[in-house]
Amino acid sequence: MSTPAPRTASVRRATSESTIELELDLDGTGRSTIDTTVPFFDHLLTAFAKHSLTDLTVRATGDTHIDAHHTVEDTAIVLGQAIRQALGDKSGISRYGDALVPLDEALAQAVVDISGRPYLVHSGEPAGYEFHLIGGHFTGSLVRHTFEAIAFHAGLTMHVTLVAGRDPHHIAEAEYKAFARAFRQAKALDPLVAGIPSTKGAL
Repeated sequence: MSTPAPRTASVRRATSESTIELELDLDGTGRSTIDTTVPFFDHLLTAFAKHSLTDLTVRATGDTHIDAHHTVEDTAIVLGQAIRQALGDKSGISRYGDALVPLDEALAQAVVDISGRPYLVHSGEPAGYEFHLIGGHFTGSLVRHTFEAIAFHAGLTMHVTLVAGRDPHHIAEAEYKAFARAFRQAKALDPLVAGIPSTKGAL
C-alpha cells in the first residue's frame, strides 16, 4: 500500500499592510505556535488548530496601530490559501462535516463542505455583536469576516449558526470551535472513499 502524500502547506503573503508566514499540516495532532500580534485572534486560531487536529504555525505582523482588521483579514486569507494547497486534489476525503459545540451559555453549529465552491452563510449573532471589542483588539465583526476569507480562499461551503449566546468571547470561541470540529470531519481521509467524492470527478 502506498503512503499518502503529506497534506502540508507553507504560504507567505506580504503587503504594505501586513506580512504573514503560515505553515500547516492537515494530518497533525493540533499543535500550534501562533503570533498574529492580536491576542484574541491568537486564541481563536489556537482553538481551531487544537480542535481540527491541524498543526499550525503563524507569524504575522501588520499595521495594528491603525486597526487589527488588516492583519486579521490577511492571516485568514493565508490560512484559506494554505488549506486549499494542502488539500491537493481532495482525493479520499470525507468532504462533509458538521458539529454542534457549546461553551457555557453559547452554542454554535457549523457545517462544512469541501466543495471547491466558496460560500458562507453566517447567522444568529445578537444585534450589535459586530461592535463589541473583545480582548482590546478584536471586534465582533471580524468573526464573520475571517470566516468569509477562509471560505473564499480555501474553496469551502460553510454554514455557521449561533444557536444561543450572550458573552462575546464565548460566542466567537464557540463558533471557531464548531468550525474546527466540522472541518476536522470534512478533511479526514475516509478509507471507503475511492478517488474524489464528487459525481463530477472534481472538487
